[in-house]
Amino acid sequence: MGESQGDATRAVLVIVEGELAGTEYELGADETLIGRSPSTGVTVHDENASREHAIVTHDLDDGVYTIEDLQSTNGTRVNGKRVRTATLADGDEIQVGQTRFRFFWAPRAAAE
Repeated sequence: MGESQGDATRAVLVIVEGELAGTEYELGADETLIGRSPSTGVTVHDENASREHAIVTHDLDDGVYTIEDLQSTNGTRVNGKRVRTATLADGDEIQVGQTRFRFFWAPRAAAE
């Protein structure tokens, strides 16, 4: 019974448009790299994405997820707006190349 170490959130990226639509990636690490390279945590099959396109980080102290564009050629978009870095909210749409993701984050409610 060792896996619930007070992990208060479950965050995922779901591909909503592009090759592999419907694929879900759990963001369980402090940092998740997105890109074409097979060594990334979220690998996209998209010529318009850079090998290491963007990174999603989870700040445990602040309890927020942030995406940062890694100086990609085609940029990273959140809700249609090109960003260098952005704090993510539940339901945000992220575009990397031509691949679109939906970010879902369901913080567990505090004890009521």
